[in-house]
Amino acid sequence: MKYIQIYLAIFIAMFTYGVAFADDISLDMLNKRADGEKMVYSQDIVKVDIGDTVTWLPKSKGHNVEFIGIPEGMKKIKKSKLSKEYSYTFEKAGIYLYQCTPHKAMGMIGVVIVGNDLSNLDKIKKVRVLGKSKKKFKKLLGEF
Repeated sequence: MKYIQIYLAIFIAMFTYGVAFADDISLDMLNKRADGEKMVYSQDIVKVDIGDTVTWLPKSKGHNVEFIGIPEGMKKIKKSKLSKEYSYTFEKAGIYLYQCTPHKAMGMIGVVIVGNDLSNLDKIKKVRVLGKSKKKFKKLLGEF
């Protein structure tokens, strides 16, 4: 019996050595954050690794996630439905800019940086945002 446990431990170690398990990160979609900012995601900038999943949770009704800036060579990412939980697993390094479609002019934008890769920063800087999102976008760009 003891040998079976040793062999099992060796077998498991052989096949899991060097395997990195992805993290899951949750962000809330809110009408108002604790800092008083309105129409926001719970965090403006999130840094993740390749293979990590971000889940946006509708804590207030009427919000969604729409990617408006993504790394080169990617197909458009489908936007989420209003007031529905939405998850996306990031498989390509780079900067991802997203917004809440109904509240984009109110400054409801966010950024995911995957793999600490800022190689598509110039492309992201050219994305057109509206209303209060312009000022917020400029502020966010200064943070990475």
